Amino acid sequence: MAETVSAPRGSSSTPDTPAAPSGKPSDASRPGQVRTSPERVPAAPAAVPSRPTPVAGTSIGRSVRLFRACRREQVDPAGFYSLLAADSVHQLSQFTSLTGALILDVGGGPGYFRSAFQQAGARYFWVEPDISEMSAGGIVEPGRVLGSALDMPFATASVDVCYSSNVLEHVPDPWRMCAEMVRVTRPGGVIFLSFTNWLSPWGGHETAPWHYLGGHRAARRYERRTGVPPKNLYGTSLFSVSVTDALAWARAREDIQIMDAMPRYLPTWAKPILRVPGVREIVTWNLAMVFRRR
Repeated sequence: MAETVSAPRGSSSTPDTPAAPSGKPSDASRPGQVRTSPERVPAAPAAVPSRPTPVAGTSIGRSVRLFRACRREQVDPAGFYSLLAADSVHQLSQFTSLTGALILDVGGGPGYFRSAFQQAGARYFWVEPDISEMSAGGIVEPGRVLGSALDMPFATASVDVCYSSNVLEHVPDPWRMCAEMVRVTRPGGVIFLSFTNWLSPWGGHETAPWHYLGGHRAARRYERRTGVPPKNLYGTSLFSVSVTDALAWARAREDIQIMDAMPRYLPTWAKPILRVPGVREIVTWNLAMVFRRR
């Protein structure tokens, strides 16, 4: 997904509609921010509430398709993200109803997940810090918001579901982004967060597997081989995030209930891998965590 980096305070804006202050006392302690209640973001046209065909969570075939699509993400992003979007709808539907739910996609890039969530009956909008990334897919429907995942321009407790896919490893302060996702979710709402952990085989993204020898070394090798620097540049738009640290962060929070944690692309019976330190950092590949806001 798109690289998500910190934006200057007060720089957030909505390409489709000007932001409006939320007027909530909880936002007053954040000077210079324009907090928008998601209800004020224009709703996208009503979608037929039909759900994409779900993929069985125990299927090896599902894992093979996702791994293959993941490896082609750089050359076929639309293909990868459309498959992942349908899979995400299926996964999220196991924890909450999406019909009529207000969903915020953090780091949503050009909005590849928009169609799948709307077909499931959700009201979808997304925040993205990079205007060029936001426009890459040619999606110009209402619901786009320009802003940072580290200080999101939305009111506290204003969304039903806060979703983020493959973005956490692209922010310089991942736990601040996680805290922001919790903040904007209403009590009883659901947070779905997934990321590619650094020590997974795809942790270096296009520089993998050479990232095992060091992120900077892998980036230099990539540039020597291709003549251009990698899109996901270690230390700038790609950072090391571990399964261990993510689980520890979640367990230390008193304002969320951990509903599930899983290797996202693996069958559900692979969950015990998360109990094995060291091994989980390599085998998990991509960690998905689901929380309920207390």
